[in-house]
Amino acid sequence: MSHVAVLIPAAGAARRMRGRDKLLEQIDGVPLLVRVVMRACAVTTDVIVTLPKGAHPRHRCLEGHSLSVVEVTDPSEGMAASIRAGITALPHPCEGVMILPADMPDLTQQDLALMLETFRAHNQTMICRAANQDGIAGHPVIFPSVFFEALGGLTGDQGGRAILRENAHRLIKVTLPRDHALTDLDSPEAWQAWRSQRREKS
Repeated sequence: MSHVAVLIPAAGAARRMRGRDKLLEQIDGVPLLVRVVMRACAVTTDVIVTLPKGAHPRHRCLEGHSLSVVEVTDPSEGMAASIRAGITALPHPCEGVMILPADMPDLTQQDLALMLETFRAHNQTMICRAANQDGIAGHPVIFPSVFFEALGGLTGDQGGRAILRENAHRLIKVTLPRDHALTDLDSPEAWQAWRSQRREKS
């Protein structure tokens, strides 16, 4: 079976949270970052998390979890710095990497497993990108190993968008339930709205 690692970029400053850390916000008594990590660990043996360098509460909340932590020296650059750092830590051999944002609480273990199943069904040669039921593209994204070099050379805060644009002919959309692929929580208002909707559904 092909081996795919999961890279969780979690070194950003979360400036839109106005002093709160979105990745440490609690969901059912568990920090969001831990929630995402646990779901990633359930589908692969190689989970890589990028974190700010030095003492940081995010380091402490991940103690005891089976994963690799990579410190990012220049997180202010944006997403590219985390991706570059994470690519250097990929295991060998590795046929693909799933880039899984740390601020997406609705993604389930089943969603991640479906992404991996689709990637393997296409012989690890296609980019697999999650989408909602209306076809709107979101996250996570799995890149085959042929793109590792390009990912390792990214700059700025665009993540892999340029790679996705340039390789649209190699893109497969994977439909996930509802808005699992789109919901990210990066402001107090987004958290309040998400929690309100969650209470209404329970």
